[in-house]
Amino acid sequence: MVKKQKDKNGNRHDLKGRVLKPGEVQREDGRYMYTMRDPLTNKRKSVYSWKLLTHDPMPAGKRPDKSLREKEKELMQKSFVNISLDGGGLTVKQLVDRYVSTRVNVRPSTKAGYKTVQNWLAQDGFGKKRIDEVNTDMAKAWLISLQSKYKKSYSAIHSIRSVVKPAFDYAVQTDLLYKNPFKFELRDSLINDSIKREAVSHRDERRFLEFIRTDKHFSRYYDGILILFKTGLRLGELCGLTLHDVNLEERLLYVNHQLQYNSGVGKNIRQTKTAAGIRELPMTDEVYEAFVRVVENRKKIKSDEVIDGYRSFLFLDERNKVMVGYQWEKRFAHIIEKYNKLYKDELPKITPHMCRHTYCTRMAGTGISVYTLSKLMGHSSVEITMDVYAHADTENAKAELNRIKPKLDELNQSADKIISMPNLA
Repeated sequence: MVKKQKDKNGNRHDLKGRVLKPGEVQREDGRYMYTMRDPLTNKRKSVYSWKLLTHDPMPAGKRPDKSLREKEKELMQKSFVNISLDGGGLTVKQLVDRYVSTRVNVRPSTKAGYKTVQNWLAQDGFGKKRIDEVNTDMAKAWLISLQSKYKKSYSAIHSIRSVVKPAFDYAVQTDLLYKNPFKFELRDSLINDSIKREAVSHRDERRFLEFIRTDKHFSRYYDGILILFKTGLRLGELCGLTLHDVNLEERLLYVNHQLQYNSGVGKNIRQTKTAAGIRELPMTDEVYEAFVRVVENRKKIKSDEVIDGYRSFLFLDERNKVMVGYQWEKRFAHIIEKYNKLYKDELPKITPHMCRHTYCTRMAGTGISVYTLSKLMGHSSVEITMDVYAHADTENAKAELNRIKPKLDELNQSADKIISMPNLA
């Protein structure tokens, strides 16, 4: 029940005798309530709190919460800018569904990602929450629970958030919400258990490439793997290369698309990962010679495989079909496996994407401009490239300290002798 006692002026008071504003009441159990009408739907909207003012103490056993006046202020702000007071009555799952329905002409892999998140929200309790009830603390707690309770990896949670966050942005843009509760840095709330990107050492790179070059079976993949190491191409970009993308006269490589493979969809041509991925790469002598060999050794076949209008692909498998990413990944794994069976000094795991990171790290170590390297890599922002520079600087610092360590040891020994000499004074 609601306490309805009024003074002679018609004002309601709370149990402490404080005058309540219009729309405010205090229930007999001590809980406050404020009610107003939604200017967009004309429906009644109520908010509740166990305290009236910010500095009021929270009753024992009650969870921390905003005061009623703070919640009123938020409602009034929404009302002033014609924001729905109840998020349109949508749940998180319904909001994500509505957002996904607006995303047309996306890649098959992106559609699959949307579907995965939608399926998860359909069974997870968070998907049933009304979007106007979700605050930042609640959003953080949910993502943390995905890692601690459901044991999802950091990268999996990052993928889920990459769908839910823009869905809430959509809610803000369409006047369903006042602000997005997911606008916070994920790394500040979760443990990043992702495998750290590592560059292949100079020694391991040389051993790996030399083994491939001289191996009777795997030598056919030497030039493609060398190109990955020496150009920083993404694997999909390498797979998508055609004869028309290689300008041997000008020694230029044109990167403007990539080849993807998705089960159920098959091979398809897609845009580069970002708009910045469209680029022209000048060839070094080593890369130029590799492309010359690739073009010269490419099989002359009667009917080229055509994928979304593209043909004359450079890298074909044993069946004369265009090689896709997972085939290259398997080749890398088989090469490492064979090498480690033959030699005691084993090679570490090396993947196609590590070739890209190795190239970027090597180039950063040369002192090349960060902006130039960002262009060569096709990074969407210089900040991504700067992360590699930081890594390269650390590695260079370690190498330099190791180089001068004998000299430092010599100086320290000389200092010790001086200190240990007897005082002749």
